[in-house]
Amino acid sequence: MQLDERTGNLQGKAATLQCLGSIKANTGDIPAAITLYEQSLELTEDIGYLEGKAMNLVMLGQLLTVVQGDFAIVLDYLQQSLDILQHLQSPEAEKVKKIIADVQKLAGDRNKSKPRLGFFQNLWQSLRGM
Repeated sequence: MQLDERTGNLQGKAATLQCLGSIKANTGDIPAAITLYEQSLELTEDIGYLEGKAMNLVMLGQLLTVVQGDFAIVLDYLQQSLDILQHLQSPEAEKVKKIIADVQKLAGDRNKSKPRLGFFQNLWQSLRGM
């Protein structure tokens, strides 16, 4: 990451922050993962890197939902991501549409009181190619 900063590769720095966030999330350190994704989101917004912003919104929304138990957060972030991906005419928009449908179904299930990290880990796997 220091090399990215020295060479001005801000997109690389944002991608590195995303990777570190994923590692932290996969090891269960959700607060650290949220911080890393927030830093990456801010950077992608600053440099206008829309694909990176879309990915950060998906991941950050999922993590915040796990912590706060509020599906509205993830649905808002997913919708923002979908809007970006559709604007870019990205084929990844279809993956996000499916994730939105899955989250809406889970949110409507009254037997689930709080979203679980395992559910979102499955979503992360589906987004790895983004």
